[in-house]
Amino acid sequence: MESQARGGTRWRRFGLVMVPSVAATAAIGVALAQGALAASFSVSGQEFKVTAATLNGEGLVQYGSFVDPPGKNAQPVVVSAFDSAEITDLCQSVVIPGIPVIGDVTLKIAAGTDPDNPVTAENLFIDLTQLDTDATFTNIDIGVSVDSTRENEVGPDPQGPYLPGSFAQQADHAYLENVEQTAWATSAGTFKLSDLHLSLHRGKNECF
Repeated sequence: MESQARGGTRWRRFGLVMVPSVAATAAIGVALAQGALAASFSVSGQEFKVTAATLNGEGLVQYGSFVDPPGKNAQPVVVSAFDSAEITDLCQSVVIPGIPVIGDVTLKIAAGTDPDNPVTAENLFIDLTQLDTDATFTNIDIGVSVDSTRENEVGPDPQGPYLPGSFAQQADHAYLENVEQTAWATSAGTFKLSDLHLSLHRGKNECF
């Protein structure tokens, strides 16, 4: 394994400013929906589910952090960040609960169904609470997040909402198959959704 000192410089490529939960899908929901549905879905702080057949990512970092959902206590998360990623057969779903008269509604997005035309993302951040997958990592370093007194440990620079002393790892490349994850937020510098399909469903109709 390479020296952990590498972690002290590589993490600087990643900012820790995160978009509110499901901001991209919320914007689409507001544009399409009316009345109570739009008002409910535009509120941040909602967990959502994601599946993918494969995620092929370059420049992976993972570390402990937290989010502050409105009206709730701080929630611990694992931040997974990639320089770039290609994703096939992506599904993302969020349940908007308790809409008057209608009840629960699920917004679901599918993309990248053609393996030759995957979803692509640059500077991708995901705030995870649960992940199930088959994973292969290349040139992986594992350690703990740094703080101002432990500069040689693996982890991000002390400039944002991370948890000093928590688990952290980085890898040159990560290949994930059969991905199922629950997350609070996803953000990316660019996010190209090929073959995008958006649908609304009464009741719960999640990706898994």
